[in-house]
Amino acid sequence: MGLFDFIKNLFKKNDKISIGLYGNPNSGKTTLANKIAKDWLGKEIGSASNIPHETRTVFKKEKVLIKEGDKEIAFDIIDTPGIATKVDYQNFLEYGLTEAEAKERAKEATKGIIEAIKWLDDVSGVLLVVDATTDPLVDTNITIIGNLEARKIPFIVVANKIDDEAANPDRISSVFPQHTVVPISALEGKNIEKLYKEIIKKFR
Repeated sequence: MGLFDFIKNLFKKNDKISIGLYGNPNSGKTTLANKIAKDWLGKEIGSASNIPHETRTVFKKEKVLIKEGDKEIAFDIIDTPGIATKVDYQNFLEYGLTEAEAKERAKEATKGIIEAIKWLDDVSGVLLVVDATTDPLVDTNITIIGNLEARKIPFIVVANKIDDEAANPDRISSVFPQHTVVPISALEGKNIEKLYKEIIKKFR
């Protein structure tokens, strides 16, 4: 190894790693962020909800350290708001919100989406969380993957909610065969160790 390569690798190892969680609203990003934070820090990062766009601002938890045998990775975890191509306040009314609450939530959600996209300039890698019970070929997933590929940001596709009978993670693998796909249940912790191994492998 030449001096230039040695210096380049040295700086690369000292770079601060930030991993962003991206995906559709209600795909389970915050549930996964909480699982990772609780496993390695002993406390959760934020609150999850069945109402879309529960996370409407970026949450950051620093210095998460994952270990696997003699390998480890230290990183900041960035839980971002759900990405949607359209936010309609009327969608929130069915969850019992008043019209004023629904409009405010839609406004905050729109700002959150813009903030999440801006954070792509700062993340080292991404966990793209996809709800395995739904069709993965939606505009949001395709748009996010296109952005990640264009920016050359490494990412893992996380096929979440495999605890649900309707889950079909194989469909996600067949749709994105060129990418690493890890089926998990963030809620129940199923296959989470596999994800930790892939995080070390992909982002370390």
